[in-house]
Amino acid sequence: MLFDDRLVDQARRVLEICRRAGLRLATAESCTGGLVAAVLTEVPGASEVLDRGFVTYANRAKVEMLGVREASLARHGAVSEVVAREMAEGALARAGVELAVAITGIAGPGGGTPAKPVGLVHFATARRDLPTRQERRLFDGDRRAIRLAAVAVALELLEEMARRPRLG
Repeated sequence: MLFDDRLVDQARRVLEICRRAGLRLATAESCTGGLVAAVLTEVPGASEVLDRGFVTYANRAKVEMLGVREASLARHGAVSEVVAREMAEGALARAGVELAVAITGIAGPGGGTPAKPVGLVHFATARRDLPTRQERRLFDGDRRAIRLAAVAVALELLEEMARRPRLG
């Protein structure tokens, strides 16, 4: 098995909540390289809920696949609240689903700066009938630990957004 039982149980819970709510989902991943989509597909029947995963590691991929604005990347950088939001909203629009999560961060071991240290990850969740939400986290550990911690948070955020009642 690729993932520990805790992550697979989280994924199972997300998929069940989405299934009951009639929500299909997409992932938009940078530093996690598709791990959120991978853990979701560890669960049999995931295709009833998971539509697709975008792995947009390069900035060009973020622009081409998700519609992230080049101006946002130039002004804020790929690891930013603005880009996470644009990734999630782009995945929502381009996949035609009801729910999306985006992850962009610095997993290390290099690439960090004082302003954006290794372990910094920005998340966004977008849902058709609710405002987009963002979260910023700073994780400790090596590259693997940071990436797996980001997967766990992404699943938590998906679950939270899927449980929210629709507006209006």
